This record gives sequence, C-alpha cells and structure tokens, in this order.
Amino acid sequence: MYDFLSGKIVRKDATRLVLEVGGVGYDLAIPLSTFHSLGSAAEARIWTHLVVREDAHQLFGFKTQDERNIFRLLLSVSGIGPKMSLAVLSGIGIA
Repeated sequence: MYDFLSGKIVRKDATRLVLEVGGVGYDLAIPLSTFHSLGSAAEARIWTHLVVREDAHQLFGFKTQDERNIFRLLLSVSGIGPKMSLAVLSGIGIA
C-alpha cells in the first residue's frame, strides 16, 4: 500500500521511528541497521511494509530497499512473523 515515506524525523530510537509527512506522524518499527544508517539526519526516505492484522495495522520501515526485500523474504518462511523478521534483520545487518 505504501512504498516509501519521505519526511522529517520527529523521534528515533533503536526500534521505532516517527516520520512526519505532510503534517501526519507515521510510527514505524525499524531494524537496528536502519537506526544506525540514519545517524543524525533530520529528514529521510524510508521504504515501508504494512502488515494488516485483525487487531492492528503495523508499519515497518527500512533505510534501503534491500533491507525491505530481506524482511519480506523472512516473512515468507513458515512460522516467522514480522517481529521475528525484524529481529533477525537487526541481528544480521545488510552490507
């Protein structure tokens, strides 16, 4: 649904990013690799993946398309959900 978001970084920590786009703050779950690659940037383009569940809509963000592609590949593995995929991606990093 959303391919990427570009905007101002409002808040950032090791697992979450709030990106303001057109006056709307998007709360994204991010891997450590994205956190580190953003550094002290004030603005960013973040590639996204939306997970829709019965009880929640979760937006995941990645600094590169490669990170997002690996996240999606991990999601295709039986028994691995978005939180585990994010944790694995955080552990392996992307060159």
